[in-house]
Amino acid sequence: MTTTTEEAYEPERAGRLLLTERDLLIPLLRAAPDDAYAIRTCCPGWTVRHVLAHCGSALTRVVESRFEEGVYSPESNERDIAERADWSHSRVVDELERGMTEAGPVMAGAKGLLDGVALGEWVHAGDVREAWGEPGAYGGDGLADALVLLAAHSRSRFGAAAPGLAVHADVDGRDEPLILGATDGRRPPARYIGDAPTLIRLCAGRSVAGTRYELAGATEKELVLFG
Repeated sequence: MTTTTEEAYEPERAGRLLLTERDLLIPLLRAAPDDAYAIRTCCPGWTVRHVLAHCGSALTRVVESRFEEGVYSPESNERDIAERADWSHSRVVDELERGMTEAGPVMAGAKGLLDGVALGEWVHAGDVREAWGEPGAYGGDGLADALVLLAAHSRSRFGAAAPGLAVHADVDGRDEPLILGATDGRRPPARYIGDAPTLIRLCAGRSVAGTRYELAGATEKELVLFG
């Protein structure tokens, strides 16, 4: 995987990430036994089914342009999940597949404002794989696009939690560092050395137990973009 430090913005990137993940995840979900949906994930209080219901509802909101006040808040997410409590597993997966198929053009039209939703969906797919002991959690075919979206997302999110934070990430397999955040001169850039899935874990607030990486100039907590 070789890329430049900052990739040019591509409106279709978020949709491409969703389509790539759709083709890998949906067959896995449809082949799973019913009891697999009750397995707990790393998301507090959520089973695999809860995660999938959240993902499907989030994308449906994008497709239908339903963004009322408080959307995507913890309370809104729990209401969306509760609304799907009586749905079959198949119907939950159907909604998710539709969202992953149709949300891309809407995201492209939003010119980056909704790209974080695609990144979150991809991370949650990793949560499901992790819960099921499947390989490729927070990696796989969509990783290159996910890293670019991560870098873009970090430029606004780091500023709120850690003003002036920039991280030069020397990611295995890349010729150039991936730049997260944006420095304002108040602190020197931090440095990460390690593989890409571990960087995703750090920024998503997922467990890094059993991984190897170096982080200097910032704390793990400062790197968390979303939980």
